[in-house]
Amino acid sequence: MKARDLRKAAWGKLSGNWATIVIAYLLMSLIIGALCATFVGELIIAGPLVLGFSMMILNIVRGNKIAIENLFDGFKNFVQALILYLLNTVFIALWSLLFVIPGIIASYRYSMSYYILNDNPNMSADEARKASIEMMKGHKWQLFCLHLSFIGWILLCLLTFGILSFWVEPYIETANAEFYESIK
Repeated sequence: MKARDLRKAAWGKLSGNWATIVIAYLLMSLIIGALCATFVGELIIAGPLVLGFSMMILNIVRGNKIAIENLFDGFKNFVQALILYLLNTVFIALWSLLFVIPGIIASYRYSMSYYILNDNPNMSADEARKASIEMMKGHKWQLFCLHLSFIGWILLCLLTFGILSFWVEPYIETANAEFYESIK
C-alpha cells in the first residue's frame, strides 16, 4: 500500500473514535510526562502504557470498539511490556551512539514489536523484538516514506506549540498499524 492509502484508511477508521483515542493519548502523555522526573518510574510505566495504546490502535484498525480504560490493558502483560520497552530503548540508544542514522534505522527495525506482542501475548519481549526485525526487512523505507508524508501535520504541530500533536500522533500511530496489517 502507498502512504496516501494508509493515511486515508487510518483517517477513515479513526472516524467515531477520535475523542476516545485523543483522551487516551493525552492521558498516556500526562502519566509518562509526570514520571519523567523519576527515570525509573518512566521505565516501569511507559512499556505497559505503550502496549495498551498499541492495543487500542490495533482495535481501531480492526474495526473493534475501544474505551479509554483499554489504555491500561498493557498492564495485563506487564513483564513483557516492561522488558520490551527496556530492550528497544537500550538497543536504539546503543545504535545511536554510532551516529544518528543507525539509531533511526534501529527504531524502524523495532517499530512493529508492540503490535507483534499484542497479537502474540505469550511471546517473550525479545522474540517480539526479533520478529519485528524480520518483519521490517525490506519495509523500513516504506515506513519512512509513510512517516515523511506526515511532515505537513508535524509542522502544524510545531505552529500550535504541540497542542495539535494530541490528534496527529494517534493519526500517525493508526497509519502505522495499517502498515503493520498490510505487511504481516
